[in-house]
Amino acid sequence: MLPLWKLEPTAPLGSPFEPGSRHDVVIVGAGLTGLTTAVMLARKGMDVAVIDAGGVAELTTGANTGKLSLLQGQTLAKIRRNHTTPLVRAYVDANRAGMQWLTAFADGAGVPYAVRTDHAYAQSPSGLDAVRAQHFAAREAGLATRILAPADLPTTPFPIVGAVALEDQVTIDPMLVAQALARELLDAGGTLHTGIRATGAHAVPEPRVETDDGPLFAQHVVLATGTPIIDRGLYFAKVRGLRSYCVSFRVPGNVPEGTFISVDGPTRSIRPVSTDDGPGATAQLVVGGNGHPVGRSDGETAAIEDLVSWTRQYFPDAEETHRWSAQDYESHNLIPFVGAMPRGFGRIRFATGYAKWGLSNAPAAALRLSAEIIGTDRHDRPSWMTAIGTRLTVPADIARGAAESGRVAAALATGWASAESRSVPVPRPAEGTGMVANRAGRPVAVSTVGGVTRAVDAVCTHMGGVLDWNDAECTWDCPLHASRFAPDGTRIEGPALRDLQSLPRSGGD
Repeated sequence: MLPLWKLEPTAPLGSPFEPGSRHDVVIVGAGLTGLTTAVMLARKGMDVAVIDAGGVAELTTGANTGKLSLLQGQTLAKIRRNHTTPLVRAYVDANRAGMQWLTAFADGAGVPYAVRTDHAYAQSPSGLDAVRAQHFAAREAGLATRILAPADLPTTPFPIVGAVALEDQVTIDPMLVAQALARELLDAGGTLHTGIRATGAHAVPEPRVETDDGPLFAQHVVLATGTPIIDRGLYFAKVRGLRSYCVSFRVPGNVPEGTFISVDGPTRSIRPVSTDDGPGATAQLVVGGNGHPVGRSDGETAAIEDLVSWTRQYFPDAEETHRWSAQDYESHNLIPFVGAMPRGFGRIRFATGYAKWGLSNAPAAALRLSAEIIGTDRHDRPSWMTAIGTRLTVPADIARGAAESGRVAAALATGWASAESRSVPVPRPAEGTGMVANRAGRPVAVSTVGGVTRAVDAVCTHMGGVLDWNDAECTWDCPLHASRFAPDGTRIEGPALRDLQSLPRSGGD
């Protein structure tokens, strides 16, 4: 499950960790949000330290599709359905600012990218209303979209019955961007600690980040961790974690020049790759889609194989090169949460809820976070920051939140009931598989990976959800709030902070 962008890994970047050190700002997360915020603050002369449990762009950023677009499928129409035009316009303006910052950075850092036309398209006539709704919402928000007449539809092997198009969008290698950001941070005197896992953040008696290796102190803390690693504000319940899948292919002959994402299901995201915007040779294609809430899937491998089957149907000579998945978080109204953490005394800030459009939302969030930390006067900030920061929750948002809470409750009950239906000892799982069983009233997760059979506590260390086996990535995923764990119980991502307890095997398990 290695993303195409990690085809040629570079030497790790980082600095020796010094527990107890002090900085102006400590940022948790070396993805796009954390690194862009760090660079913006370092350019203002601040002493910034970034820490990450993995490496640079270890998770979501490194698994991005590399599509930097303001069109964003159905996003604008979905926001407009229940909110005012000014809010949609503010969202677009924020993403435009993020896009402009990122492309300007890429120009200065020598990171190549390609300019392409992006399309939100219908695969069948039932999707045409969604295409029109996206066009109208985009036009209201100030984007120069155009509905394509049947004669103007791009010629593609896959079916398109209608589309809205936006020119001058971008495709780029997200790993090259992240590595360039890390280099600038270090060159500016900033600090980067990889392999350092944060376990908490506190505002009193003085702001600090706790890690497995000791604390770091700062005047300001930024949690750029996908979803906040502390539960203040209950943001784990205000977003839902989603996983989606990508497969890259070598395709003999021509590939589509533009980028595409379907507005009707099943979701298909298509993005060509050339030497101008990614690794490897020309005539490559990244196909993505089949997203689902984390831990609530009928089969992750089946979702990937479906993408492979679809691609080979329309590109018969396509040769698969890489397959991977990524996790992102979606707020109930599709507008990201960015700003000060409740009860953080203005010292702890966070960002979450990009709904899979992080290449523009992340630098937009960084612009807002850095403005707040630097102390830019509100009157001097762009109007979109105020508009998004003061948005109102409408009944539809509450209804979607309530519906998701209902699904979480159902997943909690179903998980415990399922665990009780199978008791240990159980047969040793086949290679690459896992199962949950009951041992003395407690769910146990048993899996076999790499020839090693392990048993760990099957209850998520965050809110007690019973974990589900991810057969594509060989991980234990929580269906409640999207925490994920390795087969040995090591926490990978999500709001959970503690590893799963390793359990002794007994009998047949």
